[in-house]
Amino acid sequence: MLLEKSEVLELLCCPKTGNKLHRKSDKLITEHNTEYIEYEIIGDCPILIDFDRGVFNKGNFSSLPSLIERNSYRGILGSIRSLVNPIQPASHENINQLVDLLLMAHPNPRVLIVGGGTVGEVMYDFYKDPRIAIVSFDVYASPHVQFVADGHNIPLPDCSFDAVIIQAVLEHVLEPNLVVSEMYRVLKDGGIVYAETPFLQHVHEGAYDFTRYTESGHRYLFKNFEMIKSGVVAGAGTQLLWAIDNFFRGLFRSKQLGKVIKLGFFWLQYFDRLIPETYNVDSASCVFFMGIKVDRQIAPRDILTHYKGAQ
Repeated sequence: MLLEKSEVLELLCCPKTGNKLHRKSDKLITEHNTEYIEYEIIGDCPILIDFDRGVFNKGNFSSLPSLIERNSYRGILGSIRSLVNPIQPASHENINQLVDLLLMAHPNPRVLIVGGGTVGEVMYDFYKDPRIAIVSFDVYASPHVQFVADGHNIPLPDCSFDAVIIQAVLEHVLEPNLVVSEMYRVLKDGGIVYAETPFLQHVHEGAYDFTRYTESGHRYLFKNFEMIKSGVVAGAGTQLLWAIDNFFRGLFRSKQLGKVIKLGFFWLQYFDRLIPETYNVDSASCVFFMGIKVDRQIAPRDILTHYKGAQ
């Protein structure tokens, strides 16, 4: 379950210096080289972004907006969305395995969610589990985060979490290697990372979309972690469904029409389960990695033997 914001405030650090922050009225402050650095608290949400670095403009955060329009799907629209975007079996299995591993090692593990502003269906039960203490942040405020921050400079202390989860986020950051190094920093020794990232998906979230990874490239991104498992979240059928949607929205200059036509081909994603994993690796819509923080790296040549595809 999400920790209370008062508990999270005790953990927060300055994203510029790493120094402990202290609350003073509606600000969090720290002293550095005889000068004070201040961060605003808007509503009850701290804004812990170093605006001197990165893509964000301080003026965009005066009223805690989401930088990307977030749609709400309820009733019939929610049912249609579940039909077109069902819970992926691999995600469900991986999150359950993560929970089992955490609870075997810790009675009350502390988990950081990077980019937790929206909770996917596969994470609903995870968020409700009273045994798990969750800290969550994103670049916009929502009921599911305790503060706003940039993953390039995570405002939390070293070695303070038993696990870090990042799903559908790394494609939206300018420097994924830096974000992964920050995740490594805040993990305890032996802590677990779990990541899901697109490979063959079209641009989404507009200007805030930068990067894609093959399964092997994704594994090497987490080169400082010993692999528990890695593979495909969504395969060739799901990737084809993305292509149909974007082909028709381009052909007819209509995002809405692309989605309507996509609905007629929703069944293609179920071919993921019929296609062998080796072929899905080469045509995956999304890949995952789960690993343990260690004090060594895999060698560059080892990534060649890691390849799991059919070529």
